[in-house]
Amino acid sequence: MKITKLSIYTSNLKDQFKFYRDVLGFKVKNHSEDNFELEMGYSVVRFEYRENATPYHIAYHIPDNQEEEALKWVENERKVLRYNMEKIIDFSNWQAKSVYFYDEDKNIIEFISRRKFSKPGSALFSAESIIGIAEIGLATDDIPDKFKKMNIECRLNKFDGDFDRFCAIGEPSGLIITINKNEKDWFPTGDKAYASDFEIEFEHDSKNYQMKFSDNQLEISQN
Repeated sequence: MKITKLSIYTSNLKDQFKFYRDVLGFKVKNHSEDNFELEMGYSVVRFEYRENATPYHIAYHIPDNQEEEALKWVENERKVLRYNMEKIIDFSNWQAKSVYFYDEDKNIIEFISRRKFSKPGSALFSAESIIGIAEIGLATDDIPDKFKKMNIECRLNKFDGDFDRFCAIGEPSGLIITINKNEKDWFPTGDKAYASDFEIEFEHDSKNYQMKFSDNQLEISQN
C-alpha cells in the first residue's frame, strides 16, 4: 500500500506553512490563501484551512538506520516526544524505530525507519530524506466496521493489533492506524484521539484508490 496523497485540515494555516517550509525546509508544491501542498518524497500532503480542526497522527518513512540522524535533525528545531524516557522508540516486532515530535497544530508527527525498506541516499538527513507517507491515524468508535469496508472494497488486511482497541490495517509500506477513540489515546503521548477528517489517495495491488474519512464515516472509491 503506497499512500501518494494525504489531505488534512488545520486551524493554523500560516503557522503550519512557515513551520514546514521555513523551519523544516520542505518543498511547497502549491500555495493559496486557504491551502498549501508539500512534497514529501513520493507523497503530497495538503493542508486546508478549517476552523476548529483537530489534531492528527501522521508517520513518514525515513531511510533504513537513519533514526539517529533524524533525531539530531528534529532536535535542532523541536523537542522530541519521549516514551519511557527514550527518544528513539524501538518497535522490534515491526522491525522499525521511530522518532516523534509535534508540529504547529500539535499533530503527532512520526519519522519511522523500517529495516530493509529503503536504503539512505546520503549520510546526511534533511527534508529531502523523507521517502513518503507511512501511516495516517484513524480514530473511530467502530474498528470492525472500518476494517470490513477497507477489506472488502480494496482488499486491505490486518497487519497488527485487534478489533477492540488498535488495528494497523495495510502493509509496512503504508498503514491506516485505526484505534478505538473511546478506549485508547495516541501513542506515545497519550493525547486524546479525535476522529479528524482526512482524505488519502493510495496504490494497492496495481489499483488506485481514494479514501475519505469524514464525520466518522468511511468512503472508498477506485480511480
